[in-house]
Formats: sequence, C-alpha cells, structure tokens
Amino acid sequence: MANRRPGRPPTGRAQSAAERMRRYRARRRAAGLRVATRWRPAASAAISPGVLKHRILEARSLAMHCLIARKIESDRRLLAAARRNLEKWIARYGEGVPRALGEWREILDRPWPEIAALITDADEAAVRLRQSSPFAGVLTPGERRRVYEAFRA
Repeated sequence: MANRRPGRPPTGRAQSAAERMRRYRARRRAAGLRVATRWRPAASAAISPGVLKHRILEARSLAMHCLIARKIESDRRLLAAARRNLEKWIARYGEGVPRALGEWREILDRPWPEIAALITDADEAAVRLRQSSPFAGVLTPGERRRVYEAFRA
C-alpha cells in the first residue's frame, strides 16, 4: 500500500477560499436552506437604561477593587486601613450593626489571598459586599479619578 495522506484525495486543482465558500453556499441553497442575513436580538436580551447603568457601576466597583488588591498585594500594611475603617463603622452603629459589616469582619480575619480573591470576584455575593467595602482610603484620589474617568459614559 502506498503512503496515504490523511484528508480528502487530491483533485488536481486547488480552490481559493472564495471558491470554496461559493460552492458551500450553492450546496446549502440546493438543500433548501435559507441564508439569514439579519441578526435579531432576543426579546430578553434588551437591557433597560437603569439596568445598564447599574452594571456599569458594578464593573467600576470591580475595577477599583482589582486596583485595591494590587496595591495591598505590594504593601500589606494597607490592609490595616480597611480594618480600621470597619472598626470605626461598627463602633458608630453600636448594637444595630448591619449584617454586611459583620461579614466584612469575618472576611478581614482570613488570609490575604482569600480576601483578594473575594474582593475581585464577579459573583453576586462579592458584588453585594463591595457595596459596603471597608477599603476606603487605600486608593489615592488620583487613582480613584482614573477609574471613574475610565467608566464615564
């Protein structure tokens, strides 16, 4: 048996990509298939302006927390600022401490890699927690301005 190469047997003439596409389309038309030339979004794909704005704000918060995580990764002393903020907020509330602040207290007792993973996560729990983030003061005003300008619509 001769050396056989995998694939289609040689026809003796190579076809250009355009010719192959024309022949493919002709076969599709002959099979009765119709060409779809317009894309129509599903009704559920429509996003209201309010929802869109909310998603942009969530993305901005995620971007800020990614920057915060990068800064704390290079200087772990900045994590103390978040702990101080949290303790001030808890002291201000006294008995009626919001649940999110209690969650943050537990989170800030974890090892830094776990905290970094949580604040840069995109799941619903992380989005909810970022709304009451104790990391105020970690970013400089210039860093915050850069993030805000990047998400300005």
